[in-house]
Amino acid sequence: MASAAGLLVLSPVLLVLAIMVRSKLGSPILFTQERPGLDGKPFKMMKFRTMTDERDENGGLLPDDVRLTKFGALLRSTSLDELPELINVLKGDMSLVGPRPLLTEYLPLYSERQYRRHEVRPGITGWAQINGRNALSWDEKFELDVWYVENRSLWLDIKILFLTVLKVVKRDGISHGGEATMPKFTGSDDSKERTPSSE
Repeated sequence: MASAAGLLVLSPVLLVLAIMVRSKLGSPILFTQERPGLDGKPFKMMKFRTMTDERDENGGLLPDDVRLTKFGALLRSTSLDELPELINVLKGDMSLVGPRPLLTEYLPLYSERQYRRHEVRPGITGWAQINGRNALSWDEKFELDVWYVENRSLWLDIKILFLTVLKVVKRDGISHGGEATMPKFTGSDDSKERTPSSE
């Protein structure tokens, strides 16, 4: 209900953003990517596009910091690029609050404890997002995700949603060190092979 109401109220904003993305970055307007959801099952996450498709001479995509435009950086810093995820919430793929859905390629790299982040639906915002976002290390982020899984409640979700608004206004934790976003996760010392079908 909240996501449906949000989509309705924000429809003029979504339309304006879609036009601006089309004008500044071209098609497609939406960036879709397979991400692991509840129990690690894949779904297609939707966001507004923030990067170009610039490639090197071998056809490989250039680094994120090269492809991320000023307009794209503005969308990310204000979290406006995340608004299409309300559709994922409406479809039941995501929740308003939960651990952020990361890359599918990370699934085999998690430790048993880190994999617990998939015991709940991924969220548009989460406990890690209001406690450092991309400024956190991977280990810190995963520990906060698991803490949320173990302590989740309606009141905690309401608190996270309220604090998310404050974080967005302050634009805290958008990037990690010198990276455009976060460096890739390469696994922890106690990680072991896991797949979504093993849950």
